Amino acid sequence: MARSRRRSWRVRLAAVLLVLGPGLVSGFADNDAGGITTYSLVGVQFGYDLLWVILVSQVALFFTQEIGARLGLATGQGMTGLIRDRFGVRWAAFAALAMLVANLGTTIAEFAGIGAALELFGVPVPVSALAAAVAVVTLISLGSFSRVQYLFVAVGVAVSIAYIVSAALAHPDWGRAAISLVVPHGQLSGAYWLAVVGTVGTTITPWGQGFIQAYVVDKRLGPEDLAAERLDVGLGSFITNLVAGFIVVACAAAIWAHGGVFDANTFTATQAARALQPLAGTAAEILFAVGLLAASLLGLGVVPLSSAYTACEAFGWETGVEWRWREAPAFYGLLALFVGFPALFVLALGPQQLVPVMFLSQVLNGLLLPFILVFVMLLSSDRRLLGPLASGPVLLAIGWVITIGLAVMSVALVVTTVLPTG
Repeated sequence: MARSRRRSWRVRLAAVLLVLGPGLVSGFADNDAGGITTYSLVGVQFGYDLLWVILVSQVALFFTQEIGARLGLATGQGMTGLIRDRFGVRWAAFAALAMLVANLGTTIAEFAGIGAALELFGVPVPVSALAAAVAVVTLISLGSFSRVQYLFVAVGVAVSIAYIVSAALAHPDWGRAAISLVVPHGQLSGAYWLAVVGTVGTTITPWGQGFIQAYVVDKRLGPEDLAAERLDVGLGSFITNLVAGFIVVACAAAIWAHGGVFDANTFTATQAARALQPLAGTAAEILFAVGLLAASLLGLGVVPLSSAYTACEAFGWETGVEWRWREAPAFYGLLALFVGFPALFVLALGPQQLVPVMFLSQVLNGLLLPFILVFVMLLSSDRRLLGPLASGPVLLAIGWVITIGLAVMSVALVVTTVLPTG
């Protein structure tokens, strides 16, 4: 009897492990070049004041990603494919365009992160951009997706540990950090709202919504996997924001608390590396460069893939990494395009422009996100489409509050930018 129970437990555990992936990979990829840069800038400029945004983002990320996963589990279709079937080609094209614009900015940020990281080792930006583009396309198109998935997660774990240890060794003001985590702080200026939108935009992203749904479909998961996928999403969102919080704390304790001078237009990777000095000392730049490079490659493997999913689903083309080049030429051709064009764009940037580009790409994510979430919420309430996996009254209420809140936040950014409050 005991042996039978142990065997049953192992079977259930194996079933859960087979489902894990979409939420974890999407979560880890959120802490990419744009994420690390944004959280670093927030910690250096505002100290602990914006930690409350991290907490709110964690809650919102779980619910939005959970909805995306349910859409994939119930329908076996990607987001823009569902929008096309439910609302027509024009709305699908609109949603795809919004996502692709946001994804383009994020992919440019990944190349900027690679350029900033390798520049610390003396590698010219053109060389790093070309090498990264070729490596990522080759990895995705020739490797099995399961191997790519575990590589993404392993890289995410390595990057996360470095910042967690660094934050702990920086001797931060944990009391102030705890208060800022639950009580909003700061002056409501244009710079403040820019940082808020950037922080949310690097945590809850348009590409993340499309990616998790497409990934669930690509793994051929179904309604019976809902419980395991919710665990997957929960772990991914928790770890994502835990690491984000530690990055903010590390930068606040190592730079902001010591009166570090901040200028968003001249802030460099070298300055951001100071947050890792409690862990690495004089080798902080090297550790930061390795972490930023790994995070950038992680995002560069995921975001263009999400773009290819989005475009192919909108037009009904074959999509998925299990297909070969000759079986899905449009998918792989678009993947190469979504990697190649941002690489060429980054070639025109100077060293001082790399960090601002990474930050502003996350602000663009935050501004475009509400448009995508409106479609997500409308689809999630359709019982004819989702059946028992459709959102109930409570989940719908939470989802719409998040969507409306993000829209208000975007409007607040525009208003405070046009009419500064301080």
